[in-house]
Amino acid sequence: MRIGDLAARTGVSVRSLRYYEEQGLLDSNRSPGGHRHYDEEGVDRVAYLQRLYAAGLSSQTILSLLPCLESPSAATSDSAFDRLVEERDKLVTHIAGLTRTLESLDELITLNRKRRAASVADPDSGEPGRTTQG
Repeated sequence: MRIGDLAARTGVSVRSLRYYEEQGLLDSNRSPGGHRHYDEEGVDRVAYLQRLYAAGLSSQTILSLLPCLESPSAATSDSAFDRLVEERDKLVTHIAGLTRTLESLDELITLNRKRRAASVADPDSGEPGRTTQG
């Protein structure tokens, strides 16, 4: 099938399919006119790539996982599993950092709201959050 057909069957853009091929993630045969042709396995391969991308994996990581798909064995399966766990651990660490950042931002918003409320409560004080002494 041609690249447009593969794109239509998988819901992936032609540009993405070309990118997958450039990255070594997807293979095609070329016609004498230079047109890309894919076999039926290309549909499953693209679906697999989409699942890996949806999981947040980079092209480089996906490339390292493909041997498990292409020639499954105990060694490739163990390697792929270890790599997936490693990627998951990176995400957990990143999420923890984002959570800390969000908590800090929430604290700043809370402080800002309190200062604004105090300023509105005593608009003649000259300084937000301070009251005039009489």
